Amino acid sequence: MTRDLWILDGRITFERPRGEVLTLAEGGFVLPGLVDVHTHPGATGGADEPPGFDAGLFAEQIAAHRDAGTAALRFPGLAGEVPAEVRDAPGAPRMITAGRWLAWAGLSRSAAFHTVTDELAAMAVKEALAHDGWCKIMGDWDFEAPPVPYEVMRAVVEAVHAVGGRVAAHCQSAEGVLQAARAGIDSIEHGMGMPEECLGLMAANGAAFVPTLTAFAGSRPRMAGRGTARAALWLSGHDTMIRRVREAYDAGVTVLAGTDSAPFGNVATEVEHLIAAGLPAETAVGAASWTARAFLGLPGLAEGGLADLTVYDADPRREPGVLRHPRRVVVRGHVVR
Repeated sequence: MTRDLWILDGRITFERPRGEVLTLAEGGFVLPGLVDVHTHPGATGGADEPPGFDAGLFAEQIAAHRDAGTAALRFPGLAGEVPAEVRDAPGAPRMITAGRWLAWAGLSRSAAFHTVTDELAAMAVKEALAHDGWCKIMGDWDFEAPPVPYEVMRAVVEAVHAVGGRVAAHCQSAEGVLQAARAGIDSIEHGMGMPEECLGLMAANGAAFVPTLTAFAGSRPRMAGRGTARAALWLSGHDTMIRRVREAYDAGVTVLAGTDSAPFGNVATEVEHLIAAGLPAETAVGAASWTARAFLGLPGLAEGGLADLTVYDADPRREPGVLRHPRRVVVRGHVVR
């Protein structure tokens, strides 16, 4: 479909405004601004260190997201608060944070990495209310150990939903994913080893699946080289996670694009991994654009909608590779590229 689109006062309109207009692009394909629903900019610390937060690094990595055409970001876990001057800057991506990573005190190996509490439901409500309506809990950690019990997980979901919030859950074990799905969690992050029965539960509850395939693809060569029983369990879980992407789509589960890895501004790679896992190209692009925006409550290319858009030389649904090469990037009505 070919039509004209204008931006007026930070909003999209399909009616030509009065007076002089500035042409940003002629021709091309316009896509609602990209979304990375799982990213942790500003995070510091290594694999064996508690996560920290560097405000300067956060600003740099936010800029990398923006310049790549990523107009909205969800942070399912940050060790610090989003600096107001970065969040409110002209042309800054829209940011949705879930506050701190939260872990139940009985969860294996969690104390060094996350905010640990016996009162997981109360803390989850506090984080959701203090941030953007989301909280992030660790459904499991060591996938050879028991996950958060169903009763605890369900209490979190009920408490957070009661105040209008939503819950994201880190899950990397089959039992952890199943407990989260049974509890009615709003988004499963990673989903390694996901049992097939989770698909129907997630579809019925309107839960999203965010497999973060980019991050796991980067770890696979290292795990494959270890030759240990634990590595074999990891690899088996990874294979299952990839297979579940297409099966989730077929079951009616919303699959979304989140990178959970550097370099920042690389959600196009996640789209490519989703396609390789069996998602139709249009669905994979939507997972990083209009579908993700709808899930987060952000409008797309509609009259009066937010002026977050990217112009490409070709239709990304047919040529996904063009996502890496935006011609124009507009965020909050500001031309940033």
